[in-house]
Amino acid sequence: MYLWIQALHLISVVTWFAALFYLPRLFVYHALSEDQISRDRFKIMERKLYRGIMTPSMIAVLVFGFWLLYLNPGLMKSGWMHAKLTLVFLLIGYHHVCLAYMKKFERDANTKSHVFYRWFNEAPVVILIAVVCLAVVKPF
Repeated sequence: MYLWIQALHLISVVTWFAALFYLPRLFVYHALSEDQISRDRFKIMERKLYRGIMTPSMIAVLVFGFWLLYLNPGLMKSGWMHAKLTLVFLLIGYHHVCLAYMKKFERDANTKSHVFYRWFNEAPVVILIAVVCLAVVKPF
């Protein structure tokens, strides 16, 4: 059963990261949009992505991840796991910052440029690299 839960955890991680990469990319295009029809379309796309894929994926990551820790509590004695969980906590924060930006776009109150969102889009990449290295290499 452990391997099935691990597989479901990894599938959830992949879908969550896909959404974490795509939503800020939508913000880039939304910030560049000049007509109301485009802005309204981006609002729908962002809302559906956030509520339909991103949040359920995050919840699944957490459920399956904590289930794995419950089945193998010895993992909590590893420093790499504490570092990984810290990064997951930061990702949850990033997830919620995305929601705040999405709500600003919904109100047509965005003040950030497309360049800002291009840089903002890089944060989950750095975290993904660190999490994968920690989980595979287990350096400490």
